[in-house]
Amino acid sequence: MDDPTLTAALARDLDTGFEPLVRAHADRCYAIALRVLGDPHDAEEVAQDALVRAYRALSSYDHARIRELRLRPWLATIVVNLCRNRVTRKRTPTTPLDDAMADGREPAAPSRDGPAAVAEQNADRERLAALLGTLPERYRVPVVLRHVDDLSYAELAEVLGRPEGTLKAQVHRGLAMLRAAAVEAELEEVMA
Repeated sequence: MDDPTLTAALARDLDTGFEPLVRAHADRCYAIALRVLGDPHDAEEVAQDALVRAYRALSSYDHARIRELRLRPWLATIVVNLCRNRVTRKRTPTTPLDDAMADGREPAAPSRDGPAAVAEQNADRERLAALLGTLPERYRVPVVLRHVDDLSYAELAEVLGRPEGTLKAQVHRGLAMLRAAAVEAELEEVMA
């Protein structure tokens, strides 16, 4: 169900319209939280809390406001804010990435044949997720929202309250830091 259909259903009847919203967006909320926080348990709690808060907020909105709501950026804002709150409470130490820029070399793409390739893709995904978790928040959140959740820069600006140009620069810088870290990790593997 697309977002305009969801908002129309929510405006008609919040209780019956909310279940389709959960089915359509729960995985998204979890994916954002997982990539921002890096912990599956925390991500699950944040995603659930975000949906509860969304329901409470919607119950206080009038029908016209619900119909005009842009669900994806609105829900992403709730998830990001809850992630920030959780990080502020936890304050777990992280290892920041070096500011050194890589030569832009991309990691080689694995072949897509057989179980070995699937295992290699999963390992690559886990390595990239771990590297993503080391990015400073000002880069990690825009990269996650742009490349994991596929929000446009206009939607990013709406969610984060920053100018689009700033967000483009932060996404670019964050991706460059990820490339540099991936190259460094690859070199460490070769040297070991």
